[in-house]
This record gives sequence, C-alpha cells and structure tokens, in this order.
Amino acid sequence: MSMVTVGDVGNAADTTSYGAVSYYYQIGTYDVTGSQYTAFLNAVGSTDTYGLYNTSMGTDPNVAQISRSGSSGSYTYAVMNSTGQLPITGVSWFDCARFANWMSNGQPRGAQTSTTTENGAYNVNGATSGNAVAANATNPNTGSAPTFRMPLENEWYKAAYYSPNYGGTGVGGYYAYATQSDSAPGTTIGSSPNQANYNSAIGTATDVGSFTGSGSFYGTFDQTGNVWQRNDLDGSAGLYRGLRGGSSSNFSTYVSSSTRFDYDPSYE
Repeated sequence: MSMVTVGDVGNAADTTSYGAVSYYYQIGTYDVTGSQYTAFLNAVGSTDTYGLYNTSMGTDPNVAQISRSGSSGSYTYAVMNSTGQLPITGVSWFDCARFANWMSNGQPRGAQTSTTTENGAYNVNGATSGNAVAANATNPNTGSAPTFRMPLENEWYKAAYYSPNYGGTGVGGYYAYATQSDSAPGTTIGSSPNQANYNSAIGTATDVGSFTGSGSFYGTFDQTGNVWQRNDLDGSAGLYRGLRGGSSSNFSTYVSSSTRFDYDPSYE
C-alpha cells in the first residue's frame, strides 16, 4: 500500500475548525482498490462470517468489480473486467475496521478470528452494527501500536487541504479542494492541474490516481470526488463515523472542504 508522510507538525486549524494535527503521520496515497480488497477477501473470506462481501460488488452496474464463486466455506473472489484499480465501494465502517486489522496483523490467511480480522487495530469482536469502537493503543496480536487504522477527521482533512505554503513560502493555509485549488476543478483525466471526478461529468468512478496532476500538497489523490471516503471523527467510540470528499455524482460544494457527514457505521 502506497503511503505519504504528512508533516508540518502543529499546524493551525482551518476556519472550519478542522485540520490541526500535532504529530507526523502517514496516510494512503490512494483509496483502497478493488484488487487490494479482493486479496483481503481471498485471505479471510472463504466463509465470510461477518459479511465483508457486499453482493453489489459483483452486480451493481455502477460499481461492480469483484465476483464471488463457490459456497460458504469455500468462497473465492476475483477482480472483474479489469476494474482492480477502481476504489472499493459498498463497505461499512466495520468492514474497513476489519481490513485495518488484517493489515495490522500482517495480512494473515484464515478464518475471521481475533488474530485475523476481529482484533488488531480495532476490537470489533464479531460486531457488524451498533457503536463504532475506538482504535486500540496496542495491537494485542503484536504488542505494538497498530500499523494501520482509519484516519481521524483532522488527519484526513489536513492531508487533503493543507499546504504550509498556501499564502506564500512558509505561510500555511487550506485550499477549498484537495487539488491544491480554491476554484472548482475541471473533469479531464490526465496530468492537468486541478481536475477531479465529480458533477456526473464522467459518470462512474475512475481508477485511483487518474488525475495525475491534481494531488494534494502531500501527494494524496482523489480526496476530492470519485467516491466518498470514511474517517474516524475524533476517534472516540460512538454511534457515528464520518464521510468526506464527495463522489463522482456530486456538485462542487459536496466535494469541497465545507461538506462533511456523520453516518451510521453499518451503512455500506
């Protein structure tokens, strides 16, 4: 998984009150892809005890990218029609927590147990609905801090919109879009600056990183448009988890820094 480092420790919050982070951290360069999620399913989903696979992943014409074959106990999964670089969709917060657990546990193979998907970064312990739990300070399977978890809202926001040179060299601030721009992006795939997948201009999700000239200051891609992205709010256990960034069908306001939502963590 490609990661970028977010520095500029101790930055002030945006006028929205989000974005201040007092430590270095890393965040994914791209959304988790269909190929990555397929590898996860094939490692731990032969029975799929906790519903990591959503049937829309294989049937919805707008997002289909993973097929499932066989029966419970012997399920296998495959990328469909060269869609492996599309961002994965149809996942709940609980699915994401289990993916983070699997990554933190070293991508093991086997049943969905405490050493594969049910503990690690998050102690989900069989839950598929109800309150989201806070991340573990220590992964009980390794004795160290979890190596992967979902980003807090401030971490996601800073990676998307902050630049230490927004107002000139050494003058930090926040862009309205995660393309290093305060103007609404264009929608042309390729290397031109300030482009994104939104406003139904393209019609479906695009491969991660398709807008190669439109990364954030730190080098993340597609935090404006394409598909909604999850965040862990302030990290406390609770009834809701965050969504930001907008999707391929949303207007410019929804893909900007001004829009955020809290959703039931079981929502896929």
